Amino acid sequence: MRIGFDAKRAFFNFSGLGNYSRNTIAYLGSKYPENEYHLYIPRRKLRIPNGEMSKYSLEYPQSWTGRKLSSFWRSYWLGKRLEKDRIDLYHGLSNEIPFDLPRPKVRSVVTIHDLIFMRYPEWYKPIDRKIYVKKAKHACKEADRIIAISNQTSSDIQEYTGTSPDRIDVVHQGCDPVFYSPVSEDGKKQLKQKYSLPSDYILYVGTIEPRKNLLKIVQALHSGSLDIPLIIIGRATPYIETVREFIGEHGMKNIRFLKDVPNEDLPGLYQMAQIFVYPSRFEGFGIPILEALASRTPVITSAGGVFPEAGGSSSAYIDPDSPEELVESIRKILDNSTLHDSMREQGFQHAMRFTEDIIARNIMDVYKKALK
Repeated sequence: MRIGFDAKRAFFNFSGLGNYSRNTIAYLGSKYPENEYHLYIPRRKLRIPNGEMSKYSLEYPQSWTGRKLSSFWRSYWLGKRLEKDRIDLYHGLSNEIPFDLPRPKVRSVVTIHDLIFMRYPEWYKPIDRKIYVKKAKHACKEADRIIAISNQTSSDIQEYTGTSPDRIDVVHQGCDPVFYSPVSEDGKKQLKQKYSLPSDYILYVGTIEPRKNLLKIVQALHSGSLDIPLIIIGRATPYIETVREFIGEHGMKNIRFLKDVPNEDLPGLYQMAQIFVYPSRFEGFGIPILEALASRTPVITSAGGVFPEAGGSSSAYIDPDSPEELVESIRKILDNSTLHDSMREQGFQHAMRFTEDIIARNIMDVYKKALK
């Protein structure tokens, strides 16, 4: 089978959507090497995603116009290229497929991560929201099959686009397999020295933006007089200044922002944390939760929505806008070693439901449906 991917984010995005794209391509290339995998990217990039170069064909715009107008190439001119390359199935990995897709010659699957821009339009700039809505509605209407990364997202697709549930398959996200492997004691020691880490700490990993609710963690540590350090890893947005302002006003010394943390350091940073805290208000799935569970780190996250899907029965759930509940949950886990150990092991067992073999098989099953 010749499979084409929208691989822009696999090469140029180093957070959630990029991780999903890289992992999906790597999972399928590893488990189903008999297929041809064509990665369509808007401009040349030397670094290949996870896996061996021989498994993938990198495809770029060939014309001067396509190179100069690469966004239009991805959205409006890619269809002819797919037909020329004799692609059997095209997988749009992040909420969109080309508007000129030559159906039924090229079958298509789209992954919808979330429809937050439709559920909470006030969180987005009007022009961005308009573009996201147009692309997502087109993809949900035209794709042969739709992959929703959670039951929450599946429900939102049905509610906001009117798509029949018969065309939707829920295939949960996975995380990089490296999170499942223990980091050596020597490796952890090197990380502690590299980042000057304390012996014990609470960890947050994620974009520093209002929706992720980092300020509530900081407020909880202050109001609860918790002296355990907080380590923060994530891409900053202007919201970081709101968080820094609170930290400065209250003289909080135990909070550290780590910059430019490479992916290969994350497993050890998760594994050394006492607790991973993620009080986000809304997610399509919540990969950092799964990364923490795979790392055998207890998780505190938000009640409701998608979070129980990602966190399983062993994680602790709180009202994301209640610092009091967060303080109580942190204390409960830190003060009870039996509970802490139980959350570590049960969380890891939950994470084993999202391994690369399971996800690759589920995605391939969706491809087979699309080709019928």
